[in-house]
Amino acid sequence: MECQWKPDEQGLQQILQLLRESQSPDTSTQRSVQQKLEQLNQFPDFNNYLIFVLTKLKSEDEPTRSLSGLILKNNVKAHYQNFPNGVSDFIKHECLQNIGDSSPLIRATVGELLFGAFGALQKICEDSAEILDSDVLDRPLNVMIPKFLQFFKHSSPKIRSHAIACVNQFIISRTQALMLHIDPFIENLFALAGDEEPEVRKNVCRALVMLLEVRMDRLLPHMHNITEYMLQRTQDQDENVALEACEFWLTLAEQPVCKDVLCGHLAKLVPVLVNGMKYSEIDIILLKGDVEEDEAIPDSEQDIRPRFHRSRTVAQQHEGGDSIEDEEDNDEDDLDDDDTISDWNLRKCSAAALDVLANVFREDLLLHILPLLKELLFHPEWVIKESGILVLGAIAEGCMQGMIPYLPELIPHLVQCLSDKKALVRSITCWTLSRYAHWVVSQPADAYLKPLMTELLKRILDSNKRVQEAACSAFATLEEEACTELVPYLAYILDTLVFAFSKYQHKNLLILYDAIGTLADSVGLHLNKPEYIQMLMPPLIQKWNQLKDEDKDLFPLLECLSSVATALQSGFLPYCEPVYQRCVNLVQKTLAQAMLHQTQPEVYEAPDKDFMIVALDLLSGLAEGLGGNIEQLVARSNILTLMYQCMQDKMPEVRQSSFALLGDLTKACFQHVKPCIADFMPILGTNLNPELISVCNNATWAIGEISIQMGAEMQPYVSMVLHHLIEIINRPNTPKTLLENTAITIGRLGYVCPQEVAPMLQQFIRPWCTSLRNIRDNEEKDSAFRGICTMITVNPGGVVQDFIFFCDAVASWVNPKDDLRDMFCKILHGFKNQAGEENWRRFSDQFPLPLKERLAAFYGV
Repeated sequence: MECQWKPDEQGLQQILQLLRESQSPDTSTQRSVQQKLEQLNQFPDFNNYLIFVLTKLKSEDEPTRSLSGLILKNNVKAHYQNFPNGVSDFIKHECLQNIGDSSPLIRATVGELLFGAFGALQKICEDSAEILDSDVLDRPLNVMIPKFLQFFKHSSPKIRSHAIACVNQFIISRTQALMLHIDPFIENLFALAGDEEPEVRKNVCRALVMLLEVRMDRLLPHMHNITEYMLQRTQDQDENVALEACEFWLTLAEQPVCKDVLCGHLAKLVPVLVNGMKYSEIDIILLKGDVEEDEAIPDSEQDIRPRFHRSRTVAQQHEGGDSIEDEEDNDEDDLDDDDTISDWNLRKCSAAALDVLANVFREDLLLHILPLLKELLFHPEWVIKESGILVLGAIAEGCMQGMIPYLPELIPHLVQCLSDKKALVRSITCWTLSRYAHWVVSQPADAYLKPLMTELLKRILDSNKRVQEAACSAFATLEEEACTELVPYLAYILDTLVFAFSKYQHKNLLILYDAIGTLADSVGLHLNKPEYIQMLMPPLIQKWNQLKDEDKDLFPLLECLSSVATALQSGFLPYCEPVYQRCVNLVQKTLAQAMLHQTQPEVYEAPDKDFMIVALDLLSGLAEGLGGNIEQLVARSNILTLMYQCMQDKMPEVRQSSFALLGDLTKACFQHVKPCIADFMPILGTNLNPELISVCNNATWAIGEISIQMGAEMQPYVSMVLHHLIEIINRPNTPKTLLENTAITIGRLGYVCPQEVAPMLQQFIRPWCTSLRNIRDNEEKDSAFRGICTMITVNPGGVVQDFIFFCDAVASWVNPKDDLRDMFCKILHGFKNQAGEENWRRFSDQFPLPLKERLAAFYGV
């Protein structure tokens, strides 16, 4: 197309005059030129004059023409979206015509302009991907994508790179216009695979990683070549390219085809990933890898990452294990071995990729890793040895079974590395050992646990802050695995942790609280000895008194105290009053601030509700630990009024914690809760919404606790909650914790109000039985099973179809109380007599053998 636009001679002269003046050294002239240029921007065809001067006005000197192009470039950057169509078309046409101008200066200026335009386009693509593919604008992408693809072949590396970056914006959303051109896009990418410009290679790698997620079907035929290519790129000289390529292995590991695609490449891939796990020289400088002793240097505040409090979730005790944390968020021990450069880098990405691949290939990966490990772990150069220890930690989860034969030799070697002279070796060794803590705890304590613990405790008092941090975190993991195995060493452990209080700077103090809280969770009542309390409580209370109500360091300290109070039980009595009072104040303050913010948001800012959540959780810990002893504290405070407000808060975590506290206070001092039940029950009913799992879980549990206390007086409230509970227990994919708590609460409601609940028996009996067969014998299970037996007595027909599930659930008891065992016997024999010998034999022949034997032995059926 030949553009029709022609300049007006007078206008052209005016602009040339301006361009000449703008080259004057006088600042006041420059300023007036700026103003005139701004005014000229009002006229749509001003930019046409600028491109005309740059590309057509050969009579003018080159500096003036180039200046015209640079002013245009700035206009394109700032106002491109507002250019009328004719103007932008004319500019594009002229730029492309003149990219080969005989003058180097003009060529360069046109190139600048094109980048400016491409840069603007890339921004537009990033910001407006959806709109560009919508009918509102007549799907401009259908035109743009083929245009971008032409620029993949452009002679300028910058433009090639921009062009790929623009198309990359549309991969993840599976934009229709791109999907139509997917094959030419992939061909063009392959054509650029060996580009000499790192930025282009980086964008090619990024494209392939995203295509892996959305169009695996199109990549599969080329997968062998792509894998070979990505292997080369993961070793690229340019670290940004290598990092982008390394993401490929992480993404591929999540695809079902991973095993088939990679099995032939492991021998090459494993050494590449292992090699990427070495600290680069720049990492070591950033990490001050040569600074050994820094314990006396205060932390800079921006180093301290925000901590997220995990609100209390009530869970059941499982066979052979402890209560499970919420299934939603249990991935905290990820590969975060060097926090402080929390920027994603090649080392972290390689380690994460090795971790996920170990989970895909399991033992098959070891064939390729073990020969390398031998060399790395005993290497004289510390950087290489350090990377070997990281490798060993990265494969721990996926290759655990295959590693077991080597651990008796490796663990003592690692324990020795804990006293390496390099701080970075000591810190990574802490992390790797924590990944094998489960194995250590399963072995004879004297051989492994004791030496490991002794050395880790020394590292908690290391003179290097990074080592202190890694040791404290590793120790917390060891505590979780070892639980009461630690009891013989408690005095020694507390000695160390208390000494660390006086030694630690700000950031590590927060991790220390966590290690103390975890210790309390792990050893429980064993902590309740006067000499232990004497060691532990004074430093904690001292910190507690130092911290102001608005200091966020209260969060980890409150969490820690909550665990300690729960563990110490009556041992916490001397400390409970000031702690209780402050928690109530924190809740009250936060609610008051929220009220002010609601009424006058421009004057008062919103409070940080975490203060209230953590305080509610500590009150729960106190109620659980002190039991009936908390009664007087509750009597003298307005906590129930505050809870009534918290239970209606907009923020789910506040409601979650207030329901946990309600359940705990119901158990500890129901006389104070009872007058509020008529207000509380409707709120609990509206929170039985499984979209918010933890809120729903805690509300369900509280209803169960209230039922037990209310007895027959629960009757008016059954209808508010029962249909929700039945719906939840029948929902597919409901997390285990919620299913178990729902089953227990249904059982408890049926225990106190059998006439109201028994008619619905058939709607929930099967999922009820399957949910509760896995939890340990305990009070909650006991009351729930009494309820189910009572309901079966009222409505035996409701269980007939699913009786085999009831038999299985009964058999899950290790030793029920005598009167509960009698209830089981009655029901089993009742059914057997009802059915008659012949039918019962046919029925019980369907049982798996262990079930059949167990029922015969325990209940004589």
